[in-house]
Amino acid sequence: MPRMGLIGAGTMGGGIAQVALEHGDEVWLYDALPDAPSRALQRMRGFWQRSVEKGQRAPDEVEALAARCRPTAELAEMGECDWVIEAAPEDLTLKQRLFQELDRLIQPSAVLARNTSSLSITAIAAATQRPERVVGLHFFNPAPVMPLVEVVQGARTADAVIQATVALAERWGKRPVVAQDTPGFIVNRVARPFYLEALRLLGDGVADVPTIDRLVRSAGFRLGPFELLDLIGLDVNLAVTQSVYDATFGEPRFRPHPIQARLVAAGRLGRKTGGGFYPR
Repeated sequence: MPRMGLIGAGTMGGGIAQVALEHGDEVWLYDALPDAPSRALQRMRGFWQRSVEKGQRAPDEVEALAARCRPTAELAEMGECDWVIEAAPEDLTLKQRLFQELDRLIQPSAVLARNTSSLSITAIAAATQRPERVVGLHFFNPAPVMPLVEVVQGARTADAVIQATVALAERWGKRPVVAQDTPGFIVNRVARPFYLEALRLLGDGVADVPTIDRLVRSAGFRLGPFELLDLIGLDVNLAVTQSVYDATFGEPRFRPHPIQARLVAAGRLGRKTGGGFYPR
């Protein structure tokens, strides 16, 4: 099995690490916050223990899974990994600096994969000496549960790397789709009108938040747009919208809405802060 390096031990990075561990890989889990990888491993242990209590997993599997995870606060330990998957915050400058450092540390044959929802793979790859081995690998939250994965081909990503990434996602039980390096890729480009039209209806006084959500659910969606915004996080969603808007040179369809910007400025980010469009 390949050695997997995970950069970022938050919800997404820890979730991807869990997927890799459950499919037999060794995982080096790094975060700039020294105690974050250990906390992520504890969250995984809790998840696996609950599956033991439900009879879905043998008790000795928990320790076997945990033993393959190596939390680390040293980026240099990524050096022997065959794959390094980055799940750092959505900041282009931060990611470029990180990929420059990883490019220096890891072996020439390794693949550098980015879990990003909207930032350009081509722009990140240009910061390295191996743009042909840089690929997008966009998971959806929660990574252990959601089957869809976008495999994003940058301008110089080698076809062989795309094929290997698709094969990796399939081995992990995911459903990969290959996307070009366009703003928002597939899912986030399609999803922008879902949120933005709802925000425009609210801003124009056509209907209130519960009414819009109820009408959307009646059309067959499991969650209304405002319920989903609260679940995702208004700040995360706004950052993606702003990124797509900027990358399309101000396309009006993707313009962020002031209502969402005001809530983010007020610290009302959704469920994670106790309230967004709805109180927690």
